[in-house]
Amino acid sequence: MTEKRKKGSILSRLRNYFFAGAVVLIPIGITLYLSLFIIKVSTKLLPKELNPNSYLNFEIPGIEIIIAIFLITFIGWLSLSFLGKKIFELINRILKRIPILRTIYSAINQMTESLTKSDNKQKSVVLLEYPKKDVWAVGFATKENKGIINDKIGNELVNVFVPTTPNPTSGFLLMVPKKNLIFLDISFEQASKFIVSAGSTDPQN
Repeated sequence: MTEKRKKGSILSRLRNYFFAGAVVLIPIGITLYLSLFIIKVSTKLLPKELNPNSYLNFEIPGIEIIIAIFLITFIGWLSLSFLGKKIFELINRILKRIPILRTIYSAINQMTESLTKSDNKQKSVVLLEYPKKDVWAVGFATKENKGIINDKIGNELVNVFVPTTPNPTSGFLLMVPKKNLIFLDISFEQASKFIVSAGSTDPQN
């Protein structure tokens, strides 16, 4: 009986060690995998002429990511300048004239603007009962529904995007009565971090 207990205790410890190791290694592994994936994609997207690794005697690991961050930052700075605004307005008009592409571009553009507006940042994150009563989900209120759907329902509806975990780029569009929503005093970034981490972080951190 004592030997069985010892075996059970050893197996229990080994199981606990295994799960502890998995908890430590899984986020590290996912981070490394995503980092390697980004480096590989960046290497293919970046022209050889702009890649220092193509003409240096040694290779700088991750230089593509640094250049990508720099380019994104530069584009952000350019978009805020007078000339940049005119250029992006032209690109915006061109994209909105291309069939099919204009539908996708306009939808993504509107969603991005509604979620990142500074005056709406603290009000876009909502809590709602989904997919059933007493089960709660975090969502993003994108816009008040004032179209034909709202007229047919006869209720004050709000369009809410409920993202999936851990990939917040996919999810569900729900039209929820405003009275059934609880507006949270947290930012879009805090809510996104909470969703991506599968609820393991405090949304206010």
